[in-house]
Amino acid sequence: MQIKRSMEDARFQGWVLLGPAILIYGVFAMYPLFDVVVMSFQKWNGLDPNRVFVGLDNYRFIFTSDPVFWVAFKNTVIWTIMCLIFPPLVGLLLALGLNQNLFGRGVLRATYYLPVIIASIAVATMWRWMYDPFFGLFSQLMTNMGFGMSIPDWLGDRNVALYSVFIAHLWHSVGFSMVLFLAGLQGVSQTLIEAARIDGAGRWGVFRYVTLPALTSTITIVLVLSVINSLKAFDIVYGLTGGGPAQSTQMLALWAFTQAMQIFDYGRGGAISVVLLLITVSIVVPYLRWTQRHEEAAR
Repeated sequence: MQIKRSMEDARFQGWVLLGPAILIYGVFAMYPLFDVVVMSFQKWNGLDPNRVFVGLDNYRFIFTSDPVFWVAFKNTVIWTIMCLIFPPLVGLLLALGLNQNLFGRGVLRATYYLPVIIASIAVATMWRWMYDPFFGLFSQLMTNMGFGMSIPDWLGDRNVALYSVFIAHLWHSVGFSMVLFLAGLQGVSQTLIEAARIDGAGRWGVFRYVTLPALTSTITIVLVLSVINSLKAFDIVYGLTGGGPAQSTQMLALWAFTQAMQIFDYGRGGAISVVLLLITVSIVVPYLRWTQRHEEAAR
């Protein structure tokens, strides 16, 4: 009886401690999410106190009559693929280098991580100056190297604007992947590394058969976070190009914002947001289940 009462007290204390966090999460996260889903089936301009139920008309419009939606969808796919490749890869390389016994590696770690803590809009402002075709840093460097006649309009050319914005995003975000990989490298067994070296494995062999398998969980976390962050790309794109030129850098998250906050069609903005949510869930959940099964099979 005493044990049962103690367990009930422990549960009560747990709910008391979790209660404020659950309340805040419900009010500021779950309720807005539910409201956006409801809004996606309505017509509302943000000012009228009454919302008009229109069923699937918003979804029908964005899929069949909105020419920008599919451009934004294509750009979001390209952006996500690049985010799955380059930030994790560069972050892993930096982590492997900074995990060595280098002089001043603490300063180097802080230097590479510093861009992560800078506000995205500040990063966009800084890179917008560097991309200036007349006075920007990159244009000056190309001019000094004798390529002055080949300077592209980094943010004004629809063929290169998306990749120019991504380079700024890469500089801003790669430090986060680096820190996660550095944390994962601390858990790699030195005993296994020494045993592999005794068996004749070189640096590549140690990395492939010891380090990389030990980083499986870290790689999973980095890739999942990369997908989530890439699908909700907004601030740095908004700050650098605003979706232009000619919608060549338009993203689903930015287009949802534009529909709701600039065109004042919250229903269509909500529909785009719901589509983006479904895409995120359809990618992240199966990947997490696959990695979980893979890890269980490896055990």
